[in-house]
Amino acid sequence: MDFAMILSEQRIKKAYEDGEFKELSGFGKPMNLDDELGVPQELKMAHRILKNAGFSPEEMNVKKEMMQIEDLIRVCEDGLEKEELRRSLNEKMVRYNSMLSKKGIKTNSALFKNYEQKIESKLL
Repeated sequence: MDFAMILSEQRIKKAYEDGEFKELSGFGKPMNLDDELGVPQELKMAHRILKNAGFSPEEMNVKKEMMQIEDLIRVCEDGLEKEELRRSLNEKMVRYNSMLSKKGIKTNSALFKNYEQKIESKLL
């Protein structure tokens, strides 16, 4: 730990011992760890629908990253960079499909399934 971290930890402990945190609203009550705290108001309904359908924020982030990489591939003119982007997209697809398969959601891409089997055979 660096000096600033040690100093801040000491100050937090001292404030807790002095009872300064008892005045806080919600002290002693369970925290509301709602996933929608950082979601803009106009996206909350869509976020709630996806969450109720079984999709986690992590899955949504991976899907968003996949879409961004696909956009980059479309506009990329450098062959080496395009190949690197495709590799990155394939890695994200493996991760995304693995998340879905853990939940029992089947992916509908037979082509991807063949690719996934090739990767697994190389890794094993």
